Amino acid sequence: MTDVREALFIARTTDGKTVRRPLSPHLQIYKPQITSALSIFHRITGVALSVGTLLLVWWLVAAATSDVAFANVSAVIHSWIGKLAMIGWTAALWYHFCCGLRHLRWDMGHGFELTQVHASGRLVLIATGVLTVLTVIIGFVAL
Repeated sequence: MTDVREALFIARTTDGKTVRRPLSPHLQIYKPQITSALSIFHRITGVALSVGTLLLVWWLVAAATSDVAFANVSAVIHSWIGKLAMIGWTAALWYHFCCGLRHLRWDMGHGFELTQVHASGRLVLIATGVLTVLTVIIGFVAL
């Protein structure tokens, strides 16, 4: 073996026979599917929720600090970019919640048939949209 990487492909079967390990396919090989897209978005929304929580902490600290600090944070949140961020954070929250319910159902051993997986994935997307719109409508009416 002249290349060290080549040694990584050498393996042995249970009976001791030497075999060559296959290369693992990557994103250029796989076709995008609803299951992989939902999994990726679940991870992305987890990160987005962490970042959005920093805004919530900023708002709480400002409320506890002074009227001026609270007014500054409120100005940012009530700007168009702040409202857009809050809508995105709300969508991420509902998506992550709905995916969590889907995973709880899987943890109970239900919904593993491919048709059920696709149906629950579509349901997650629909529920996220409906719950986000309802939350935004209620939120803007309350303001």
